[in-house]
Amino acid sequence: MKIINTYQAKTQLSKLLERVQKGETIVIANAGKPVAQLSPYQARDKIVFGVWSNKQNIKYKDEDLVGIDPDIQKMFYGND
Repeated sequence: MKIINTYQAKTQLSKLLERVQKGETIVIANAGKPVAQLSPYQARDKIVFGVWSNKQNIKYKDEDLVGIDPDIQKMFYGND
């Protein structure tokens, strides 16, 4: 990991981006203190909402969904 100062980063941004595209990580420092990091972009997996919405085999008991769960109530209000 290479550390460079802000002036160098400003004047050589194109060259730094080329190095990052090759897989290098570069830390940008201001007065010797790291403030930013240039690193290769990594795409994240797409978030899919409603994955279980079309599943018909989910089973539960109605009584499990009625009332306040005593364990959760203890977490919020304590044993009193």
